[in-house]
Amino acid sequence: MQFLKHFFASNDADGFKKEIKKLLGLRPNNINLYITALSHRSVKDSPDSNNERLEYLGDAVLSSVVADYLFKRYPYKDEGFLTEMRSKMVNRQKLNDIAIKIGLKKITLYNKVDGSLKNSQIFGNTLEAVVGAIYLDKGYIKTHKWILKHLVIPHMFVDNLELIDINLKNKLIGWASKHNKVLSFDLIEEKYEFGRRIFIMHTMLDGEVISEGKGFNKKDASLVAAQLAVEKLGLQQAENTNKN
Repeated sequence: MQFLKHFFASNDADGFKKEIKKLLGLRPNNINLYITALSHRSVKDSPDSNNERLEYLGDAVLSSVVADYLFKRYPYKDEGFLTEMRSKMVNRQKLNDIAIKIGLKKITLYNKVDGSLKNSQIFGNTLEAVVGAIYLDKGYIKTHKWILKHLVIPHMFVDNLELIDINLKNKLIGWASKHNKVLSFDLIEEKYEFGRRIFIMHTMLDGEVISEGKGFNKKDASLVAAQLAVEKLGLQQAENTNKN
């Protein structure tokens, strides 16, 4: 984030463009779009200065490009398969991982005092906002090409994703049922941290807490709890062993 601080301090537009080009592989025309895309609501409150509106737009553009890619790649697959594959490619955790890999975490402007944000999925949201910025700056055709070249091909390994079960809660529920275990996801606490509402969910197995998940909504919190429960119970490793 150092170059952004330098940009704001010196208004070095050319330097900012060079850094963005190095990171994203394109030279921006409208600098303000990218500044907005990199600004989280924790540091900029107004809708016209933080990245939430661009995130909304980028989510739609990204989803449409991935849908088009899958439709052409799998001409004989049904709607259910295509929908599931798209979910695997553009789910929040996947996009967050990609955002961190390409360096967006380092340059996203957010409130670093808020510890919950550092390990949250705001960087995937930033990635969607960046897609929105590129779309407004470059148009759909160039954005389509950028998404395929910089996101889909190098980071969304479609062949591997076909084999991944993303519905961790169903995996956990199926395992509990098979072993006659009583499983539940319970909302334990709802609180505000630095102006954001945080939900805390527990995964309960036979009345005992086996994992805890936090998120900005109940669904995300329960998915985090399910992921941790699957890891703690060793279900993923057991499944991989059985496959081998």
